[in-house]
Amino acid sequence: MAIKIGLTGGIGSGKSVVSHLLATMGIPVYIADDEAKRITSSDITIRQQLVHLLGEEIFSNGELNKKLLAAYLFSDPENAKIVNGIIHPRVKEDFVRWASLNNHYPIVAIESAILIEAGFEDEVDIIVMVSAPLDLRLKRLALRDSSSSKEQIKKRIQSQMDDEEKKSMANFVIVNDEETPVIPQIIELMNFTSL
Repeated sequence: MAIKIGLTGGIGSGKSVVSHLLATMGIPVYIADDEAKRITSSDITIRQQLVHLLGEEIFSNGELNKKLLAAYLFSDPENAKIVNGIIHPRVKEDFVRWASLNNHYPIVAIESAILIEAGFEDEVDIIVMVSAPLDLRLKRLALRDSSSSKEQIKKRIQSQMDDEEKKSMANFVIVNDEETPVIPQIIELMNFTSL
C-alpha cells in the first residue's frame, strides 16, 4: 500500500519545485489545481452549480472564466468556502481513485495549496508543508502573474490558511527560501516516510 504524502503550503511557497523533484524521483504526484481545473470544466454538476452561483458568464465558449472566478473567490473568505464546497468533494473523489490506481508505488503525493482547508488531510498519511518567507512569495507571485497587482496578490495569500497554523498541522516542513538546499530536505523526507 502506497504511503500518501500531502504537499501543501501557501501560494508562492515553492510547492511546484518540490513536486517536480518528487516526480523526478519516480514518485507520482497528483497536482490538485490542475485536476480541479479539468474536473471543473468537465463535471456537469459542478458547471451547473457554478452557473447557479455566478451566472452564465462563469463559462465563456465552454471555458471557465478564471478571472471572474478568482475575483469572486478572493473578494471574501466565505466565497472561497462556497466554491471549494462545490469543487473539492469531486477532486477528493478523483484523488482517491487516482491513488488507488497508483497504489503499486511505494509513495504517491498530492500537491494542494489548500490541502487542509479542502479536507484532504484524512486522505494522506503525511502532511508536508513547503514554507517560504512572505516577501519571497510576493516576489515569486509577481513574476508568475504580472497582470495582478501587489494588493491582489496579498489578498490571495490572506485568503489561505495562515502558514503558522499550517505548520502546526504538518508532520514535516520543507523550507524553500532559495538559500536552504531543497534536495537534502527531500532526502530527509524520504527517510521520514520509511520510519
